[in-house]
Amino acid sequence: MKLLTIIFRKELKDMLRDRRTLFFMIIMPFLVIFLIFNLSMRLGRDMEKRAQEKELQVAVFSAQPLPAFIKLLQTKEKVKIDTRVSRTEINQAVNDGRLDFAISFPENFSENIDREGTNEVPVYYKASTSENEQALGRIHKVLEEYGKQLLNLRLEKKNLAAAFVEPLRIDDRDVSSVREKIGQRLGGMFPYFFVIFCFLGAMYPAIDLAAGEKERGTMETLLVSPATRLQIVVGKFLVVTVSGIFTALTSVLWLYLVFRQSKTVPAEVLSGILKVIEWKSLLLLFSMIIPLCAFFAAILLSASVFSKSYKEAQSIITPLNFMVLIPVLIGIFPGIKLNAATALIPILNISLATKEIIAGTISPLLMVEIYLVLVVLAALGLIFCTRWFNREAVIFRGV
Repeated sequence: MKLLTIIFRKELKDMLRDRRTLFFMIIMPFLVIFLIFNLSMRLGRDMEKRAQEKELQVAVFSAQPLPAFIKLLQTKEKVKIDTRVSRTEINQAVNDGRLDFAISFPENFSENIDREGTNEVPVYYKASTSENEQALGRIHKVLEEYGKQLLNLRLEKKNLAAAFVEPLRIDDRDVSSVREKIGQRLGGMFPYFFVIFCFLGAMYPAIDLAAGEKERGTMETLLVSPATRLQIVVGKFLVVTVSGIFTALTSVLWLYLVFRQSKTVPAEVLSGILKVIEWKSLLLLFSMIIPLCAFFAAILLSASVFSKSYKEAQSIITPLNFMVLIPVLIGIFPGIKLNAATALIPILNISLATKEIIAGTISPLLMVEIYLVLVVLAALGLIFCTRWFNREAVIFRGV
């Protein structure tokens, strides 16, 4: 045990001396969280603002004059009616950008209205233009308002009240608690930070403590020490695991600080989130970080032990970043729930469990299953890594 402690302290000191590792453990989480959060919020606001402030070029096509609709359209701000485009040029004009929207009333529109029929009114626009896609709501509101005017005229002729056309009013009542709603929304974001930063926090120490030592020629010094190879591997494994845990906790701290300092998040929303996320939930989330980081540490250390140089280790491990993200993305899909089967899938179980924990609906039995799965996989990875470390052909590859 004493030798294992010495190995652990030695590897920990080596890791803390590496500026690159410290950058990815402390600075990188802050930069990523700050940039993602602020850029996404700013881009969303700017896009919505541009869509609302953009002057829309709108053409209206109708066989008969529609003075009521034209007047209604003219009362809207930043809407310009274009009369230069013919009906046959609609597609070309919208594609060229000369028109933002084209509203085409059918030729028998007035007759259908007089017969109290229903008209289908196509609205042409280019969805690939993001501003127009968001501004489509402005056109819909005008058409809906015009439709209500026509309906009121019909009701007046029949001497009927507005309630006549609304025999049924749907009243949706969501019985989900506020905590469950926030859990479903935040639960899709939290796994990104947990999984990504657990992986990144463990990746660079794993590369440096195995492939890096091979490249520097310091691995031989460890091998001739009184420590057994198992103790050496376990010492490195513990340091890599601690590094992943520390990076994950740092990312959560940065996320909290960015949320608190951000002026884009309404105060009532922030207070609601902080009330929902209790200490019990945080402890459960952090308890999953430990086996997850151990799982990542075993995989990354195995790949690093196999590599003969720092560069080769990076080329082997870098593609794993994308493989790690796939289960997290699957967990966001609707209909994917945490159950006895999905709890067996590593990383996906973390993604699904995070939503359940924040919502307060996590099953204790499923949590135990997740812990067991990750601990067993980490143990198998550690055994595999130790066997490779015991093979001279692997340790001295390229020497």
